[in-house]
Amino acid sequence: MLALVPSLSAESMKRIDWPGAEVGGLALTVAHAQADLEALQRLRFRVFTEDMGAVFPHAVGDRDVDRFDPWCVHFMVRETGTGRVVGTYRLLTPEAARQAGGYYSESEFDLAPLAALRPQLVEVGRSCIDTEFRHGTAIMLLWSGLAQVMKQGGYRYMLGCASVSLRDGGATASEVWRRARALMARNPHGPQVQPLHPYPVDRLDSTLPARVPPLIKGYLALGATICGAPAWDPDFHTADFPILLDLEQLDARYRRHFGID
Repeated sequence: MLALVPSLSAESMKRIDWPGAEVGGLALTVAHAQADLEALQRLRFRVFTEDMGAVFPHAVGDRDVDRFDPWCVHFMVRETGTGRVVGTYRLLTPEAARQAGGYYSESEFDLAPLAALRPQLVEVGRSCIDTEFRHGTAIMLLWSGLAQVMKQGGYRYMLGCASVSLRDGGATASEVWRRARALMARNPHGPQVQPLHPYPVDRLDSTLPARVPPLIKGYLALGATICGAPAWDPDFHTADFPILLDLEQLDARYRRHFGID
């Protein structure tokens, strides 16, 4: 049983000196107590089940729990009027990743091409927002928290797995794969990772109209790139695309907005 969030391990906590933020009736904080962690795990369970039909092999009741939670910094957005948790993101520093035995992404991708980046590479994931609050404010708050921790820790790179549901027969994943191939073609010498359990991209040939999911669209607007073919996650029934962001390539507007410059 976790005590007072070893999820905020000593290695992670000593790097956090950030007061949080509040905008438009939403407040962003870092989880400090067991109750906070359990609340955001319930949100993850509910949202991922509803959005993707996810199956959680290590769920504890109605909570999405995995072995990386104890090593992560967990951001949480609360509705100020009710106090309920409506958004979350977690961040794994390179120091904590060494203690945890690696990054979550290494269960899906061979990260050998990113070896030189690891000392400055944070991993983000388990991003979810309640359906009532997907109007932009919550995700911008979460990204501001990520940016501040990266700035304080001197981290340059951010890695994540962006999940695309396959419940539509792969139409959305096909659109993302088309975008990914175009990005990789424009930067053929950039780092590219290989999926350990590849999703058969030959199936991603749907011509049905589809939009790039808002989270991936947002990453690309920040200046991130898709750096490889998708992995297949059977538990979430998703195609997972590797996303890599170099803060030095972050769009100037967002550098100012997040207080990096």
